[in-house]
Formats: sequence, C-alpha cells, structure tokens
Amino acid sequence: MAESMHPAAPHHMPAFITAPGETDVLMVVTGIFLALAVLSFGLVFLRLHTLPERMAHKSQKIQFEIVAVLGLIALFTHMHIFWVAGLLLALIDFPDFGTSLKRIAGSAEKVAGLKPGEGLTDIPGETIVDHEHDETLAPTDTGHGAQQGDGAVARARAVPAKRKELGHA
Repeated sequence: MAESMHPAAPHHMPAFITAPGETDVLMVVTGIFLALAVLSFGLVFLRLHTLPERMAHKSQKIQFEIVAVLGLIALFTHMHIFWVAGLLLALIDFPDFGTSLKRIAGSAEKVAGLKPGEGLTDIPGETIVDHEHDETLAPTDTGHGAQQGDGAVARARAVPAKRKELGHA
C-alpha cells in the first residue's frame, strides 16, 4: 500500500522526519545525549561541591570535620555562603599550638623533677585522664578535683614533688 503525501507537504522532506510507525532516530539520540549531559553535569557539580572537603582532607587539616559539615549544610540548604566559608577554612592553615604546649609542659615537669604526666593539676569540675595507666578520674561533688581513692591522683599525692635547686652563676 503506497502512502500518498499530503498536498500541503513539501516534496523534499528533511532527513529527521520519519514515516509513521518507524523509529525516530533523532529522538533516541537526543534522549541519550540528554541523559549523559544530565549525568555529567551532576558529577561535575558534586565534584565542585566537595572541593573544600577534598582540599582539607589532602592537607590533613584539623578543621576537616567543620569543612565537611559546612559542605553538607550548603548542599541541603542551597546557601552558597556555607560553601564559601568551607572553602576559606580549607585554604587556611591554623598553627599547631598543641605540640608546642606539650613540649613546654614536658620541659616544665622535667625542671620540676616530676615524671612525664605526673604534674596533673586538679581542675574543679573537670575530668582528669591518666594516659599512663588508662584511667579516668572523676571529680568529687565539692568540685575540688579527683577523689582520694582514684589511682593516679592518689599516687601523685603520695609521691612528694622533687624540686631542683637552681644555682645562680
């Protein structure tokens, strides 16, 4: 059965026009292209979105968790200021005061004649951790440090502090 063309149709049809009942190749190609474009755009977006977190993770920053939380907040709230804040935090190097302070504390204990970690002070209302003996010492109800029966503090109180006499030259 030969189909006749509509009298108003042009005599030369473009290649993307398909006959009724045939597969529309242009629509299939366009659909595949659109699916790949959306997938690619999503991957690029997520890669760009996690840029601050990856930067903080590579350089072993101490503020890595803060940068990661800011990235999640920015992702779910669509507020770009959180992403910018995370990027700035990922770029900033905070100085490591902990190592210097530990060295100062160790030197001060050595000058005082104490063993390392023996110079723990009682801070009212705070828990003292004895890393040498893996004990956690709870404060008393009065807020004056650890209880008398607790291991490391009782040992530290039982051992009198040795003091070095410093001579003047």
